[in-house]
Amino acid sequence: MKLRSSPLSPFGRKVKIGAILCDIHLDVLPADTTDPTDSLREQNPLGKIPVLLRDDGPAIYDSRVIVEYLDMAAGGGVLIPASGEDRIAALTMLALGDGIADAALLQMYESRFREPETHSARWLDHQAGKVARGLAALEAAPPQTLPVSGAAHVGEIAVACALGYLDLRFAGAWRAGHPALVAWLDAFSERVPAFEATTPQV
Repeated sequence: MKLRSSPLSPFGRKVKIGAILCDIHLDVLPADTTDPTDSLREQNPLGKIPVLLRDDGPAIYDSRVIVEYLDMAAGGGVLIPASGEDRIAALTMLALGDGIADAALLQMYESRFREPETHSARWLDHQAGKVARGLAALEAAPPQTLPVSGAAHVGEIAVACALGYLDLRFAGAWRAGHPALVAWLDAFSERVPAFEATTPQV
């Protein structure tokens, strides 16, 4: 299978980690979401990454659906608890991690795709508020382990990738006010070598 992604995408990184934990090999192919001639727009009409390309079926997107597919392909229960409250807890944590990454990305897009004179301080504050509230919630209650056969569940992976993206794009400013979360990420990195292995190279 092939994964269309970008080296810096936290969502692509989440899928890469998930694939490693599921013992599924993915060939990673670069994609340019800003290039109208990139075949990405044929593979995902939204023109977003990541996209999973299969020989035996249609393309799969976005990252949440891809990790669900990887878990299923690996027999289930590797990344996502099979049922009940544990499953809901993992998926809720996944939504929180993805939401933080989304809000961080939107702040980056504001500076990358809009001229400086058109930047909206209100919009940037709105997105920064999402990140701040998400980090506060995680500082108060860092992700807990749940019954999966892999080294980590999908919610933990999503949070770790979001924090990694904040380190990459915002110089790790989040660390100063979130000691419990820093300790959690350090422990996660030690427990899940795939996190360090997928660190973006800039």
